[in-house]
Order: sequence, then structure tokens, then C-alpha cells
Amino acid sequence: MKDILDLTVAIPTYNGATRLPELLERLKYQTDTESIQWEIIVVDNNSTDNTALLIKNYQDSWLFPYSLKYIFEGRQGAAFARQRAVEESRGKLIAFLDDDNYPVSNWVSAAYLFAQKNPKAGAYGSQVHGEYEVTPPENFEKIACFLAINERGSQAYKYEPRTKMLPPGAGLVVRKQAWCENVPPELVLNHKGREALLASEDLEAILHIQLGGWEIWYNPEMHIYHQIPAWRFEKEYLLSLIRCVGLSRHHLRMLRTKSCLRFFASCGYFFNDLRKLILHLTKYKKNSSNLIFDCEKELLISSIISPFYLKAKA
Repeated sequence: MKDILDLTVAIPTYNGATRLPELLERLKYQTDTESIQWEIIVVDNNSTDNTALLIKNYQDSWLFPYSLKYIFEGRQGAAFARQRAVEESRGKLIAFLDDDNYPVSNWVSAAYLFAQKNPKAGAYGSQVHGEYEVTPPENFEKIACFLAINERGSQAYKYEPRTKMLPPGAGLVVRKQAWCENVPPELVLNHKGREALLASEDLEAILHIQLGGWEIWYNPEMHIYHQIPAWRFEKEYLLSLIRCVGLSRHHLRMLRTKSCLRFFASCGYFFNDLRKLILHLTKYKKNSSNLIFDCEKELLISSIISPFYLKAKA
């Protein structure tokens, strides 16, 4: 039987050998953790670079009281990596960091303390700031959430179900109990990312936790800095990313809807998205070459297609 710890930092990674050193260095020197029993797990999601060797080298010289563990997960996809991290973790809390999410020095202690103060919180997100290699395009704030930027101010915030909003998976902390009792081992959106033209598997997991009766929160005391390279602002990448989000939208909407109402809700969403698309095209017809305009249009078009696409994928 595994020894139970207070917290596990889980790092799913794919070809992250160049990004992991900075993250591990930041985790080495977390402050105010003397009274916290915790560990770090790196889940290698079928990498083809030297991620395994990098972690082995770190383990060979690791002199810290919290352990550094390496796990290989051969099934490609972020959801598979997160599920494996949950299964392997010993922490009552599981704090997820992507390999390009760099936490401030008190991130672990802030994550632990928030859970003690909010025992009904099944999951809670960090305040996620962008560190940009190049200047973001004008009006980028309209689509920043698609790159996991999450800045909601300095006050803790509970995501009420009626708002239909949830925190991103970057910097997310979950109670292992809440995950194990409510999140299916294989999610509907559990695919190979944009290869399947689907996304938002992190939101699907969080939504299952919320539907299980747990509270979902934003914790502004947990700061992480998301590294955004220049290529993530390329039009092709952004449109592909947002297309995946839109095509996944119908499943998340129906999860929130009672089964007896899903047909009517689906029709309502379809016509509302169509209405928004017509208004969007009309409002911005003179500015149709704008990147943000194109992204917003792609989200609406993909949302309209979503129920038909997911039915074909089933």
C-alpha cells in the first residue's frame, strides 16, 4: 500500500527535455513546504527526445526530501497522461503543471493551504500569466483563454455551474478523491489532441468533478507563468487550436444538460451559435482580415458543426 502524502505535483510532458529543467529548478526551491509531505511525478507521454535521460540525471543527483518519480505513458494524449498521474500519485491533492508552466516560489504551499481552507473544493485553478516571446496581436485578450491565460483578479472566485465557465488544466489542483469518484478513466475527449480535431479534455474532467457535487474555484494566490513562443501566434496554429475547442463544445454542453432535455438544448445552442455567427460576420465585414476576427468566426463555425462531428467520431 502506498504511503499517503499531502500533495503530488504531476507534470505530463511530451518532448519536454528543453522545457523541464527550468520547471524542475523552480520546484526544487519551493518555499514554506517544511510541513507539507509532497512529491513530483513526471509522466512522459511517449516522448521521442531525451526526456527519460534528463529525468534520470536529475534523480541521480536529487538531494531533496520530496521525491522525483518518472513514469512512462505510451498512450498518446494529455488525458491519458493525466489519468496515469492520478493513478500513480500518492498525494491527497494532485497539482498539475504542463512542462511550460513555471510556478512562483510559493505555488506548492499556496495550493496546499487553499485546500485546507476550502474542504468542499474538488478542483481549483491558478492565476495563469503569459510570458510572450513576441508581442500578442491587438485584442488578444478576447482569445487569451484558449492559450490557458487565466487572470481573474486578486480575489478567490467560485465557478458557479450557471456561468458555464471552468479553469484551464494548466496549474489545476484536484482532490484525488474527487477525481477518482467522478472522472471516467477514459474521457470522451480523450484523443490525440489536434490529430483528432478535439480538445478540452481537461474541462471535461473538471466538469465531471463539478457535476459530482464538488466546488470548483480560482485561487489567485497560485501564480504560474505560461511560456508562449512566437509560433503559437501564427494564424494556422491558432485557427487549428480554436477549431478543436469548437468541435468539442457540444459534448461539454450536453454533459451539463439533463438527458431528457438534450435534444431541445442542442437545437437551442445550434440556432444561437448561428445567430452569433451572422451578427459577427455583419459587424466585422469591413475587418475580415483581422486575426482575432478569424479566430472568433472559427469558434462559432466549429461549435455549429460540433454535434455532427462528434456523432461521426462516435
